[in-house]
Order: sequence, then structure tokens, then C-alpha cells
Amino acid sequence: MTGVEYISSDMIHKAELSQLRVELTPWDLQLLLLGPVQKGLLFPKPQHENSFINHLKASLSDTLLYFPPLSGRLATTEHDGEKVSFFIDCNNTGALFIHAKANGVTISDIIEPVYVPSIVHSFFPLNGVKNIEGVSNPLLGVQVTELVDGVFIGITANHSVVDGTSFWHFFNSWSAVSRGLIHLPKLPVFQRRFFNSINLPIQIPKSHVQNFHDDFVVPLFKERVFHFSKQSIVTLKARANAEVGTGTTTTTNQMVQISSLQALLSHLWQSIMRNKNLEPNEDTHYCFIIGGRQRLHDLPQEYFGNVIKSQKVTMKVKQLLEQGVGSIALEMNKVIAANTGEDFNKFIEAWIASPELLKISTISSRTLATSSSPRFDMYGNDFGWGKPIAVRSGSANKFDGKITLFCGAEEGSIDVEACLSPETLNALGNDEEFMDAIINN
Repeated sequence: MTGVEYISSDMIHKAELSQLRVELTPWDLQLLLLGPVQKGLLFPKPQHENSFINHLKASLSDTLLYFPPLSGRLATTEHDGEKVSFFIDCNNTGALFIHAKANGVTISDIIEPVYVPSIVHSFFPLNGVKNIEGVSNPLLGVQVTELVDGVFIGITANHSVVDGTSFWHFFNSWSAVSRGLIHLPKLPVFQRRFFNSINLPIQIPKSHVQNFHDDFVVPLFKERVFHFSKQSIVTLKARANAEVGTGTTTTTNQMVQISSLQALLSHLWQSIMRNKNLEPNEDTHYCFIIGGRQRLHDLPQEYFGNVIKSQKVTMKVKQLLEQGVGSIALEMNKVIAANTGEDFNKFIEAWIASPELLKISTISSRTLATSSSPRFDMYGNDFGWGKPIAVRSGSANKFDGKITLFCGAEEGSIDVEACLSPETLNALGNDEEFMDAIINN
């Protein structure tokens, strides 16, 4: 498989200037030292090959009119020489647009191999750029890579500017504008007036963001996409709820219902740790992202920015492997149910008092961490020549134990992109108990 040939690189600007300044909140600031959001869609080749690149550039410019932060840059203000604050300067410096070709690479080369081909990472722009570097780098990068019989549209967006909800809001809007939609039904909301309890801008110690290039080397990993059909997920959910029992209640006497996703992630956690050859008394963790838009009633769903926080479930390896999926899912259910809007507000207050920036180097090999969501509209992104064939992610924030969730092409199905050490991923693929949930449903 040959490499990627870069044909052109341009800065795309929106049609009108904006004086908008958007302050970063603790939910945004905690991500400064991490990499961006990188998600992309694989399409069949458009019929009008000679004009679709210019069409995408024009529609991107039109879409940026609704999303001015994405054509801006991060900016900083120093306070008393010891502290610094960050905001988005919507100065229309521009979003990066790269046109590339992967000569000799076909759609089947991308979707048919057991493991995700490494060339997929080169379908995304701004690789290796951390969010804090958005001061001098684009906050949005788009790369359109032509294949022999298809097109891959890869988007890289600064994670201190967008979470998954905001990322797909933009992606969905761009595809709609590309199809000819004039007025977007859901406009992004940039105002920070919903945070009356905190004083913006938020100042953090300069020492927290100095020397942000660490020596951490990500261990070797491979990626594989496991497809869970709607029926296999229904079966896992039924099994988990049967194990928990219909009479289980919470402390507030509410009946517990294990969700499809909780059942699936519990099955995944148990299966992966079973193939890691860990000591029985070692702790193992499952970290997942909890969204706040549904929990903070004053916050509109179209709020643009991060409204997320990380939570984890911890079990001894022995406990994890001996219990049924239902018991594991019940522990996840308890943690998720305990997170309320009040908890999100408390997180902001606690973070301001003691700022902490997340780092991948602190994640152990006994930890799984999930990002993205099958609830995002991925396959509805039609740019005017057909719906996507597949979803893939870039190299940012990858490590041994990273689990990325996509909705499947068929309604109700879920694709799980597992990023694991080669040994663990190979063992998982040969694990009959794990694969049985995929193959026989």
C-alpha cells in the first residue's frame, strides 16, 4: 500500500469577520495537554470528480460562518506574571484544508483487513499537534483524500474547543450546507452566560502549561473494529439484566435497567482483561466520558464547547473475571446514575480551586478508556453524492486500552474500535467467548 500524496493546502476563511471572543471553561481547559478530536468518513467516489474539491471548500467557508471559533485561534492573557487564561479569538485566521491522494488505495483496502491499516492515520491533518498549540495552529483541519474508488474526509478539531457533541454538530452542519441547505435548523450557542457561579476568564498557573512536550512514548498498539449487530447487543442487554434480576433497585427505590451500552462495555472490559494475563489482585479500571448537556437543564443542547467529565469503575482482576456481565454493568450503572447536574457544577468549582490537566502518560495498561458515542449521527453525513461507507478515527489520544465507539451502518448496531497491544488484540480476536457475541448473532 503506497503512501499519501499531498496535492494542495489552503486556509479557508468564513465570509464575514467576527469580533467574538469565547472563554474556555474548566471542561475545556482540562484537555489542553491532550490531542485533538480526529474522526473521518469514507465515501464512494463522487461522479463530478473535477469539481467536488472546490465545492467542499466553498461549503466549508459557508459553514464556518455559523461556527466562527473554528476559523480562529486560541489566545492567552497573562495575569500578574504567574497565571494565564485561555480564550478563543474568532479572528478568522482560517481553517486548514488539505487535498490529498492515496494512489493505489481502494475502499476495500481500508475496510476489509482484520486490523485498521496504518495509512488511515495519514488521512487526517495536524497529526501530533496538542490542543494547547492551537495558539499558533488551526483549530480545525480538514483533509480530503482521494482513493482509487472513494474519498475519505478526515477532520481534526481542537479538543479544548469541541467535545464529541460539538464536533458532530459541525460535521452534520457542513454536510447539510454542502447538500444545499441554506438555514441550519440547529445553530451553535457560544455564550458562556450559563456559568453565573464562576468568574471568567479562569486563571491557571503558568507552570501547568509550560514544557508541555513530555518524553512519554506510546507503547506499540494495533487497532481493530469489531462490529456488534443490533441482535447481538439485544442479546447482551437481556443477559445482563437477567443476571442482575428484575427486583434490583437503587437507594431511591428506582428499578435498575442495564442499558445496551453498559452491557456491551462490560462484556468488552471483561474480555480484554481476560486476555491481558494480569495478576488476580491487581486493580483494573474502566474510564468513560459522561456528558453534561442532559444533566444541566439551563444549558442548551446546541452549546458549543466541552461539557464532559471522566468517571471510572474500579475492580480487582479476580472480581472482574469471576462476575457475570450483569454485575459489572450494574457497577457502571451506579457510577453513571450518581452523576447529576450538581456534580458537574461541583466539578467546575473544585477544578478552579485546584486545576488539573489530563495526560495520557498517567493511564496504566490495566485501564480501558472509552471515547465517542454511538448516539452521534455519523452515517447521515451526505455531502451530495451519497452516505458514508465507514467511520474511522485518527492517531490522536491513542494508547493501549483506548476504545472508540461508532454507530454501525445498520440501525441499532455499534462498531467498537479497539486500540490494544498486538498480543492482546490478537488474543481477543481468538477468544471464543468474546467473538461468540459477534459471530453468532
